[in-house]
Amino acid sequence: MNDRVDSDLITRQVAAALAEDLGTGDVTAALVPASQQVRAQILAREPAVLCGTDWADATFKQLDPAIRLEWMVRDGDRLAADMPVLRLSGPARPILTGERTALNFLQTLSGTATAAAHYVEAVAGTGCRILDTRKTLPGLRLAQKYAARCGGAQNHRMGLYDMVLIKENHIIAAGSIGGAVATARRTSPGIPVEVEVETLAEFDQACESGADIILLDELSLDDMREAVKRNRARSPAAKLEASGSVKLSTVREIALTGVDFISIGSITKHVHAVDLSMRLEFVK
Repeated sequence: MNDRVDSDLITRQVAAALAEDLGTGDVTAALVPASQQVRAQILAREPAVLCGTDWADATFKQLDPAIRLEWMVRDGDRLAADMPVLRLSGPARPILTGERTALNFLQTLSGTATAAAHYVEAVAGTGCRILDTRKTLPGLRLAQKYAARCGGAQNHRMGLYDMVLIKENHIIAAGSIGGAVATARRTSPGIPVEVEVETLAEFDQACESGADIILLDELSLDDMREAVKRNRARSPAAKLEASGSVKLSTVREIALTGVDFISIGSITKHVHAVDLSMRLEFVK
């Protein structure tokens, strides 16, 4: 998988996670002789899309560089139930200590990647692209957005700095959609401007303002189709994004209205951790 997360950030995230777990030391791993060597496997217990290998690598390497890791699959690969994911060998204590932290990263990020893949598959052939949102776990923004890419989705804005997204409260504060867009063009030149609308009347105002992207929030399917029709009659046309209460059972119908994007907060917000487990074999 290309476009990976910066290694320094991963190092810091893993160090924080280990510090949180270890505290003053792993008193349970201390029951095992320091000289004990083990072999171990991490197995998938259900179908999924893998993500988080760099975080697992960093976990074990920070605990003991002598641990040897052999990945059987890569980020973005499909997992089947009972498929081996990672083989490890080395000192027992650090492998036992790192088990939960490594699995936490793998299970969470694979959960995000798997959810993204389900939505991407659901709209296949429509030309519509699935986007993530900023509804991410605090401190794991870039990790979850990487996971969304592993699942085939595209990233929406990374934060508050790389796109202007004018929502209802911004419009109220600015006085109008047109006023908000004009101010955005002046204060943030060269940055894409998106406007969220809740009615076709607001959609027309966003079109007149020259917004680059128009977010159709909670519009009915009929209103989405009408917005697509009106937008195609414009030159240049804006990009259209749909959002709000999107489910796996409804996403394809929304895509078939002709919108360019569908953004789905649940990909990163409602994380269902993938079932992975580690099994050890002691070396005599």
